Amino acid sequence: MNDFCLRLPSEILVKILAYLDASSLFCISHVNKVFHQLANDDTIWHKLYLAEFGKGKKWRPKGAVASAQLKLGTAAAKVQERAAGHWKRQYLKAMAGYNVDKWKRDLRAISPYTGLPSQTESVLRNLGVSWELTLSAGCGQEAVFEQTKVHFFQSALTVRWSQSGWQPYDHMASLQLHGVVRVALKCPSLQRPGWRSLLGKFDAETLSKRSPVIGHDMLVKVMLLQPGLVVGIWRGTASIAFVIACFHFHRLVERSLLGTSICPYSGPVDKAPFDDIDPEYGLHGYSLHIVLHNTVAEIMSGHFSQLFCRKAQIQNGHIELVAISRTNLSQHTPLSGSITLPWKCEALDGTVENCCLMSLTLLDEAQHPFWCVSSPVSMATAKKPMSYDYDGEHLAMRYLDPDGRVAMELVRMEQPRQLFLIDLTLHVPLQKVNRHFGRSY
Repeated sequence: MNDFCLRLPSEILVKILAYLDASSLFCISHVNKVFHQLANDDTIWHKLYLAEFGKGKKWRPKGAVASAQLKLGTAAAKVQERAAGHWKRQYLKAMAGYNVDKWKRDLRAISPYTGLPSQTESVLRNLGVSWELTLSAGCGQEAVFEQTKVHFFQSALTVRWSQSGWQPYDHMASLQLHGVVRVALKCPSLQRPGWRSLLGKFDAETLSKRSPVIGHDMLVKVMLLQPGLVVGIWRGTASIAFVIACFHFHRLVERSLLGTSICPYSGPVDKAPFDDIDPEYGLHGYSLHIVLHNTVAEIMSGHFSQLFCRKAQIQNGHIELVAISRTNLSQHTPLSGSITLPWKCEALDGTVENCCLMSLTLLDEAQHPFWCVSSPVSMATAKKPMSYDYDGEHLAMRYLDPDGRVAMELVRMEQPRQLFLIDLTLHVPLQKVNRHFGRSY
């Protein structure tokens, strides 16, 4: 039967396939190369799109109907002029409720607390966005892992992959993160169609570098891959136990939807309005929202406004923004939990001490995102006491990337056993400030 079908002229096969619905077309495209090519014919998908979404719901006079039919005929004649697969993509996006204008309207509402769109979680959930991990071995073999668990926080989300079937870490040639939207078609035993947007890629050179170990327990050691990726390795082996990614909400919807499978979304570069009156423009009016959390719970959340740095205080090519000062006891903040990172795989679970996730949003004077970070951080014993007002164990947490660095100092009290954040300071490169505000400090 298969050979008989293949002997038919392609024009006849296309006419036969035109009677199928979208689900059947998608399924038959996996039979062989011939059916794959024919089932992706844009003429068929254009008719499906018009049948499903092109019908007007309101009554129109005959003249308007004739005009509309003429336009439809003209559009059908131009189907072949569009890029290959255009109408299939349009149909699948419409079926998935993928309406760019709608979700962009939803993202206009800004939270006064975080300075970020307040409907980010709602938009991602309504669109059914998920996140996939693709591992490639040196031999070219690929393995795709769907998310195991997602947890939303105030300004970020965490995604965990903890299935079995991981290849050894030292065999990996590349690691890719994609935002994925699937379409609800009836495709038994097949992965539903959809599209992927590249969020991050780690090549062989990056993976071969000695990644810092930021924590461990009796079963796993936790390695950090910047930006924002945690890889758990079984101790004594090179086998992967789990992977955790942390995504900041800033433009996360766009990054998860508007990129391609091989190219990440590149948004517009935001710049502050030009101001030649204020002599210290770009050095004051900052607001900071920071959350320390793990994969399941918040440990600490804080909002700090009116942060500034005098021009005379600029040092080593950085401006210093102090949110919590060790000398101001009234600013010292208790943490609601311990600094830990719980993990879980199919059969085992555990907790890595002294490491967690940090989600930071620094807003400029106009309350627009200036520096956004969501990354694992680790805590270590301080080299010397930071404050003589406390008798407990003194600890330090550090974060560094090209856009700035974060320094946190903590104290673990003996009685009661509680952590206090006694210093929080940000250092932002002058180059970043000058570029954003159009200055030359």
